[in-house]
Amino acid sequence: MVVNEMQSDFPTVVIKVNEPLSRYTYTKTGGPADILVFPKTEKEVIELVAWIKERELPLIVLGNASNLIVKDGGIRGVVMVLTDMKQIEVKKDHLIVQSGAKLIDTSYQALRADLTGLEFACGIPGSVGGAVFMNAGAYEGEISEVLESALVISETGDVQRLSNEELNFSYRYSAIQERGGIILEAVFQLKKGNPEAIQTRMQELTVLRESKQPLEYPSCGSVFKRPTGYFTGKLIQEAGLQGKVWGGAQISEKHAGFIVNINEATATDYIELIAYIQEVILKDAGVALETEVRIIGEDV
Repeated sequence: MVVNEMQSDFPTVVIKVNEPLSRYTYTKTGGPADILVFPKTEKEVIELVAWIKERELPLIVLGNASNLIVKDGGIRGVVMVLTDMKQIEVKKDHLIVQSGAKLIDTSYQALRADLTGLEFACGIPGSVGGAVFMNAGAYEGEISEVLESALVISETGDVQRLSNEELNFSYRYSAIQERGGIILEAVFQLKKGNPEAIQTRMQELTVLRESKQPLEYPSCGSVFKRPTGYFTGKLIQEAGLQGKVWGGAQISEKHAGFIVNINEATATDYIELIAYIQEVILKDAGVALETEVRIIGEDV
């Protein structure tokens, strides 16, 4: 059995079988992963990728699973979770961060080092790898503005360092989305700043986030990308959809751009509600909403 072989070849790696991904996603939904692995070092990731590739097994890599919906049928093959790779190193005005580190923790490490530039990220719940992958942003800041380079395993198994320019960032996009690969590490170039000013700005953004976002419920974060010339939440409000319940999921009464899990929602509840919102907004406002949240996995 492939699991026994993997456990024998990687005795220090935590390996779980038929593990519900609802235990790891921010929505608290998602079916099982055939095999779930938790490498702790870049070396383990590289060796696992080669091992999995040699056996032609499907592989999906997850970080903090915050802006993600895993379908109720789960994921076949191997799911690699990088949250144990969370080292953050400060070198002068640079932060060198493993991809599984939380972006929030990274922003506070910058604060402790009197470095400015990552204040916008103090409330984004994703991992650093996920943030680079989707060029995460909030409050007029984006990863692309502070990222110098990323260390990536290519689809062929080669380890490459890609510059900011090579990552070809745009709104909620990086080249990794098309070229594939696994982000191992990010290098942020920041600037020395006034620690009191940095802390004040982070406190302001935290208060703003807590007042506007439904943090008291499980959610997948911002569901849709911002359409040019519009605000998604306002479109949903104007369509009379705010507060709508679909199974165990609800369009948040606090922020219409969020869907929250209020009563043991399934991934199917989320996906059907997303499709319904898109249908109504297209019909009412003529705007095609594009999802920001990633939807992966198998149907039941």
